Amino acid sequence: MSIQTTARRTFSSLSNANYRKFFLGQTTSLVGTWMQSTAQSWLVLTLTRSATDIGWVVALQTLPVLLLGPYGGVIADRIDKRRLMIILQSCMGIQAAVLAVLSLLHIVTFFDVCILAIVLGFNNCFENPSRQAFVLEMVGPQDLRNAVSLNSTMNNVARAVGPAVAGVLIATVGEGWCFAVNALSFVAVVGSLMAMDRTTLSPSVPTERTKGQLRDGFRYVARTPELAIPLVMMALVGMLAYEFQVTLPVFASSVFHGSSVAYGGMTASMGIGAVCGGLVTATRGKTGMRALIRAALVFGIVIAFAALSPELGVAFAALALVGYASVSFLAMANSTLQLQTDPQMRGRVMALWAVAFMGSTPIGGPLIGWITSLFGARTGLGVGATSCFLAALIGLYAIRHERARGRTLK
Repeated sequence: MSIQTTARRTFSSLSNANYRKFFLGQTTSLVGTWMQSTAQSWLVLTLTRSATDIGWVVALQTLPVLLLGPYGGVIADRIDKRRLMIILQSCMGIQAAVLAVLSLLHIVTFFDVCILAIVLGFNNCFENPSRQAFVLEMVGPQDLRNAVSLNSTMNNVARAVGPAVAGVLIATVGEGWCFAVNALSFVAVVGSLMAMDRTTLSPSVPTERTKGQLRDGFRYVARTPELAIPLVMMALVGMLAYEFQVTLPVFASSVFHGSSVAYGGMTASMGIGAVCGGLVTATRGKTGMRALIRAALVFGIVIAFAALSPELGVAFAALALVGYASVSFLAMANSTLQLQTDPQMRGRVMALWAVAFMGSTPIGGPLIGWITSLFGARTGLGVGATSCFLAALIGLYAIRHERARGRTLK
C-alpha cells in the first residue's frame, strides 16, 4: 500500500467539511480541557496534599454522569444534537472562566473546586451522548470507525500538548492561567458548530416523547449481548484503569520526587503514545468482541509495566505505551457499540457508554485514591492493570457462553 493510499485511509473522514470543522474546533478546545484537568489535580494536591481528595474531585465531576447520564441519552435522541452542544459547550466555557478568576485572585478553596467540578459534570452528562452520536450524523456509517479513531487521536494530541503546557504554566505563573486558556478555547468549538453546513448533515429522526423511553434503552441493551458485554468491560476498566488523573500526580511527586513538570511530562507521554495508537487504529483498527478482548489484555500488560518502572525515563516510555493501548481500547469499544446500535437508540446507548466510561469514576476515583494513599501509586496503577485482565476474561466468557447457545458474538 502506498503512502498516499495509507494517508487517505487514515484521514478519510476529514474529507467531510463539517467533520473537518468539528475536528479542528474540538482539538483546540481539548488542549484547554487537558490543561484544566492537569491544573485541577495539581491545585487539589497543593491545597490538601491528599490523593484521596483528588479522587473525590474526580468523582464529583463524574457523579452527574452516573446519576443522569442515561437520561442525557434520552434527551440526545429527542432534540437537535448540534444546538444542544452549542449551549452546553458555552456553559463549560463559563465554568472554566469562574475557576480561572477564583484561582487568579488566590481565593480558590477545595470546596470551590468541588462545586465547579459538579457543575462541569452536569454539562458532561448531557453533552457527551449528543457529541458521540453526532459523529455519525456528520460522516455516515462508512467513515464512522475512522472518525471515532481520529476523535481519540484528537483527544490524545490534546493530552500530549495540554499537560505539557500546563506543567510549564503551573511552574511559572500558576494554575489560574490554565483555567483561563481553557475558557477561551471553547470559542473555537462553539464557532465550529455554528459554522457547519446543516444541509449536509444526516440527523437521525428525533424520537417522540413517550413514557418509558429510558427503560426501553436499558432493555434494548440488556437483550443485545453485542452491546451489553462491551459496556460491562468498559465500566470495569473505566472505573479502575482510567483513573490516571488520580494516580499520576502521586506517581510523579511521591515515587519519583518530581514537580508539576514531571507530572505534565507523564501525561504528555501518554498523549504522544495515544496519538500513535489513534492513527494506527484509524488506518487498520478493527471492531468486535475479539478485537476488544485483545485490546484489554494489551492495555493491562502495559499499565503493569508502567507501575513497575524503576526510574522516571522508563516511566515516560511505559506511559507512552499505556496511551497507545488506551486509545485502541476506547476506539474499538466505541465503534463496536455505534455500529451495532439502532439509530433510534444511539443516543441512549452512547449515554450508557458515558456512564460506563466516566460515570464509574465516582466509585473508582475515591477507591483508587484511597488505595494510592495507603499503598502508593504503583499499587493504584496495578489495580488498574488487573481490571483490564478481568475485563478480557469477561469478554472471553461471553463469547463461549453465546457459542454454547448457538450464537456468535462478532
